[in-house]
Amino acid sequence: MSIEKELMQRSNSKCELCASENNLSVYAIPPDSDGTAEQSILLCDSCREQIENPEKMDPNHWHCLNDSMWSQIPAVQVMAWRLLNRLRPEGWPQDLLDMLYLDDDTLKWAQADSQDEEADSIKHLDCNGVVLEAGDTITITKDLNVKGSSLVAKRGTAVRGISLVPDNPEQIEGRVSGQQIVILTKFVKKSS
Repeated sequence: MSIEKELMQRSNSKCELCASENNLSVYAIPPDSDGTAEQSILLCDSCREQIENPEKMDPNHWHCLNDSMWSQIPAVQVMAWRLLNRLRPEGWPQDLLDMLYLDDDTLKWAQADSQDEEADSIKHLDCNGVVLEAGDTITITKDLNVKGSSLVAKRGTAVRGISLVPDNPEQIEGRVSGQQIVILTKFVKKSS
């Protein structure tokens, strides 16, 4: 059975990201796809164009990831994770990323595409110069007053599952006392 037929059968002849039934084709997941159905997904032209040309991304189109991210197929999970990370500045994708669970191998595969880009990009460093990554757990090293609220983030508070502010290496985001706040990296240390 050809890869295209296998993917058509797996996806019920629908785009595996947005469920469109028009202009479908096989998309091998970069960077190291071996061309098998396990490392490929079925995409419509609209999804493919936006993935291959990030400047043409339409954030509204990608609300479909709210459904497709729950797929049991690792290749679909990888693309959903990558797209949600790419769209993170929109705000709403962060909530979906907070809910999305990928096993260790699938997460490593999802992150493989962005590692080359990360080498050139900005690094978020804690107070000890340790590189922070999305999803890390950190500890706050100083009592911090949260602007616009009466909340004080106490020294020693552990913040799990942080996210990085894409354009500012001095800021991260995390949940403290149920509130999503921005924290300066100079006041945190990475927990082991």
